[in-house]
Amino acid sequence: MTAAVRTEGLVKAYPGGRGVNGLDLEVPAGTVLGLLGPNGAGKSTTVRVLTTLLRPDGGRAEVAGHDVVGDPAGVRRAIGSAGQQAAVDGRLTGRENLVLLGRLHGLGRATARRRADDLLQRFDLVPNATRLARTYSGGTRRRLDLAASLVNAPRVLFLDEPTTGLDPVSRLALWEVVRELVAEGTTVLLTTQYLEEAEQLADRLVVLIGGREVAAGTVGDLKRGLGRETLTIRFAGRLPSGTAAAAGVPGDAEIHLDEAGARMTVRLADATAAVAPVVRGLDAAGVAITGLEVGRPTLDDVFVALATGSGPTR
Repeated sequence: MTAAVRTEGLVKAYPGGRGVNGLDLEVPAGTVLGLLGPNGAGKSTTVRVLTTLLRPDGGRAEVAGHDVVGDPAGVRRAIGSAGQQAAVDGRLTGRENLVLLGRLHGLGRATARRRADDLLQRFDLVPNATRLARTYSGGTRRRLDLAASLVNAPRVLFLDEPTTGLDPVSRLALWEVVRELVAEGTTVLLTTQYLEEAEQLADRLVVLIGGREVAAGTVGDLKRGLGRETLTIRFAGRLPSGTAAAAGVPGDAEIHLDEAGARMTVRLADATAAVAPVVRGLDAAGVAITGLEVGRPTLDDVFVALATGSGPTR
C-alpha cells in the first residue's frame, strides 16, 4: 500500500538533547498508527514536525506525498490535526467556529455551513451549536476541537492525545468516529497514553523512548514478544505428587506449584490450546479443579517492560 506518512532518519534537536532521534516511520494509507511512549518520549514532537509546526534538524518526512520542508503548504492542505489542548475560539459559537474554519480552508459559504452542520451532528454538538465555545465544558470543547480537525475532510489526520478530558461515553464515540474515517480511507496517526485506546484503534504500534523507536509491530506482536502465556489451575486440595507431569501438560512448559500444592501455574507458548488436554489429564487422574484462568501479557505489561528496558524489540 502507498505510504501516507513516511519519515527517514528524522531528527529534531533541543538544547541538551534530541526530541526525535533518527526516527523511521511508514504509515500505509487508510490505516492507524499508534505512537506510544512515556512523557518526553518524542511523540508530540514527531507530530509537530509532521504537521509543519516544527522544522526538522535532520532526515526527511513526507505526508500525503508532500515534503514537510519542501512543500509545507501542500502538507497543510492534506491534513487535519487535533492537539492535546482544545484550540477553538471561545468568542464564537460552535457552529461559527466550524464555518470559519471551512471558509479558511477555501470552502464556499454554503458548503462550509453544510460541512459544519454535518460535523455538529456527528459529534453530538447540535444542542450546543449556538452557544459560545467559552461556555462549553472541557469535554464538549474537546469534541468541538476534534470536529474542527475534520472540516477539510483530511487525507491524513493527526490526533495527539485525542481523548484527554473526555468522559468514557465520549471516548467511545470518538473511537467509533475514527473507525468510520479509516473505513472511508483516512489515514490516522494517533499518540496516546491510554493503552486500551491504542489496542482498540491501531493497526500497528511504534513505541518511542528518548526519541528513538524501541519496538514496533501489531498489538499481538508486542504481546507475544514479551513472553509466554500462563495457565493457572486451582485444586480442591493438595495436588498429589507426580500428577502434574502426567496431566497433559506440554513437555516444554514451566510448571510451578504453590507451597500448599493447591495451585499450579503453567507457563507456555499457547495457554488456550493447553486447556483441554490439561483438564482431561487432571480429570483422568481424579483431581478436582476449582478454578482455571488463562493469562496473557497485556499492552500495559509491554509498555512497562519497554520503559524499564526489559521488553520486546522490533
